[in-house]
Amino acid sequence: MTSEILLPTSQEEAIASFGDGGGLTVLGGGTALMPELAAGGPSGLRVLCLARAGLDGVSRSNGSVTIGAACPISALEELDEPLATAARHVADPEVRAQATVGGNICVEASAESPRGDLQAPLIALAATGRSSGAGGERTEPIENFLASRDGRLLLEVSYPDTSRVAGYAVARRPHAHHYPIMAACAARDSGTTRVAVTGAARTGHRCTSVEQALASGATADDAAARVVDDVAGELRDDALASAWYRERVMPTLVARALAQLEEGSA
Repeated sequence: MTSEILLPTSQEEAIASFGDGGGLTVLGGGTALMPELAAGGPSGLRVLCLARAGLDGVSRSNGSVTIGAACPISALEELDEPLATAARHVADPEVRAQATVGGNICVEASAESPRGDLQAPLIALAATGRSSGAGGERTEPIENFLASRDGRLLLEVSYPDTSRVAGYAVARRPHAHHYPIMAACAARDSGTTRVAVTGAARTGHRCTSVEQALASGATADDAAARVVDDVAGELRDDALASAWYRERVMPTLVARALAQLEEGSA
C-alpha cells in the first residue's frame, strides 16, 4: 500500500514536488510500476503521479519536435523515423495507449527482459532530454541523461525537426505483448550518420565506433561489426537472450538498419 500520492497539476508543481527525488517513485502510465506492486513489490511508497502535470503534449516549433515525458507512446506512431517504427513495436495497442514516453526511457532493464525501446531511436535522432532534480533543471543529450539519470525527473525530450533518412531493425520474441529483444537504429541528416542500439546493455548506446568507421569509408557491414566495441563489457543475459546471442546478432541488426539508409537515399 502506498502512503502518499502526489498529483501535481502543472509542470512547475511536478518539479517542486519531485525536489531532489529522495524517497519518491514516479508514476507515468503505470505499465511497469503497477505489475510490480501487484506482485507484492515495495510498499509504503511516496508516488509522484504525472497524469495531470501537463507533460503529455507533442509540438513542432522553432526547428524542434518536443515530446512531454507523460505523452503516451501511441502518440509517437506517426512521428518521425526511426522513432515511429520503434513506437509501433512496443507491446500492443493497449499498452502503447497507457505507457508513457518518460516511463519507457527511464525504466530499468530487468532480469526478465530488456526495456527502453525508445532510447535507441531518440539517440539516433540526436535528441536531448530536459530534466529536473538536485542542482535544478538541465538539458543534455539523451545518451548523457541515460548514463546519469538516477535521481532526476525527465520532463521532455526534443530532437531536430529536419529531413533525414532512417533505418530500424529489431529482433523480437513472439508474445502477446511482443517483447523486442534488441534493436538497432540509424539516422542520416545532411551527410552525418548516427547509430544506436537498445537491448544489448542496461541502457541504449550510441555506437560511435560504427559512426567513425562509416565516416572513414568502411562498408556498412564492416562498420556494423564495430558495434561489439561499443557495447564491450556491457552485454547482458536475461530471460529473453544471452550475452553470447546478443554479441552475434547485434552486428546483423546494425547492418540491416544501415542498409535501409542506403535504400532511403537511392
